[in-house]
Amino acid sequence: MGKAVAIIGVGQTNHGRRMDVSYPDLVREAVLRVYEETGLSPNDVDGVVSGTMPSMMEGVALTHFYFADAMASAGKPILKTETCGSTGVSLAHTAYYWISSGMADLVLAVGHEKMTEGDSQATMTTVVEPWYQRYFIAGAPGVFSMQSQMWSVRYGLDEKKVRDAAAYISVTHHDSAFDNPYAHVKIRVTAEDVKNARVITYPVRLLDVCPNSDGACAVIFASEEMVKKLGLKKVAWVKGLGYRGEEYFFGDSDKAVWQSAVQAAKQAYDMAGIKDPRKELDVAEVYNPFTFQEMLFYECFGFCGLGEAPDLVLQGTFGRKGELPCDPSGGTLCTNPIGATGLIRTAEAALQVMEKAGDHQIPGAKLAFSHAMGGVDQFNGVMIVGSER
Repeated sequence: MGKAVAIIGVGQTNHGRRMDVSYPDLVREAVLRVYEETGLSPNDVDGVVSGTMPSMMEGVALTHFYFADAMASAGKPILKTETCGSTGVSLAHTAYYWISSGMADLVLAVGHEKMTEGDSQATMTTVVEPWYQRYFIAGAPGVFSMQSQMWSVRYGLDEKKVRDAAAYISVTHHDSAFDNPYAHVKIRVTAEDVKNARVITYPVRLLDVCPNSDGACAVIFASEEMVKKLGLKKVAWVKGLGYRGEEYFFGDSDKAVWQSAVQAAKQAYDMAGIKDPRKELDVAEVYNPFTFQEMLFYECFGFCGLGEAPDLVLQGTFGRKGELPCDPSGGTLCTNPIGATGLIRTAEAALQVMEKAGDHQIPGAKLAFSHAMGGVDQFNGVMIVGSER
């Protein structure tokens, strides 16, 4: 077992269509905020971890060098970590292991994306194997609409109930975004608005889908020794983490009971000593670019039994005042600067257990779950943080 590691500070940009700043200035905004919040300076950190959706999204190679000045990291060791949609949680894992190994005491992790300067759908459609998958899966909406149908057919779920539950999730998260000062999409929608929105790839409709966002997130990780040296009282201790991958081709693995998600969560639970996640966790930030997929994740993570998610969603189990509140920040559904999105999930979990989440704070949150999904469709990563060492 390595050294104990804590998150001691979080900085986010205002996410959205940030035409007011250049890409480096967007990164700088998050970095300055985390240093302001912690009272630290760039001279204090031992190294920096940086990442985006793979660089083809930016049209810039070696982005960790391009943003070195913006991250105030000149002269510091820089690690670049990129795993597509799961980049953010991979950044958190990289920072964790750098400190847990004893090689550093303070590490800055920065995830970022300026999606208005690229073409995410073109990238995600053309990046896959060209002879079969490119034409078959048609980018992220195609992949995950097939996954949602595979899941609902597997358990014989009533189509109307699943549609109602997905609409409930969309309404809930869009409402929650109003309580998050950094969220991108802030609109009031009704269940009927969601169900009547135009189809993207059946059964996914426009209000079931995350946006393209510009944004960055910066998180400072610290060793236990540094936490004591700085005299910090409210930090988010990393209690467990897990990461799993599986077959590259979409049809080569079971996406209804998604084993990379199941096993990543199990690894994190085992490390954290969690036996009953729905009872023991206080809040979860689940990576939810699609409403239907969020329900599948609830089941993979053991928040409920297989095929049970729609009923529990409609009962309010995963709402802000439910048994296990999920995505009180509005989640990926409302904010999605891809390279930062997974790190935002971990940052939001940390804010919850540090009691710094503001208007979307879950009262009494002591143990929080964060997650991101990536690759083409094969990676899942989890990090669990808690208020107690």
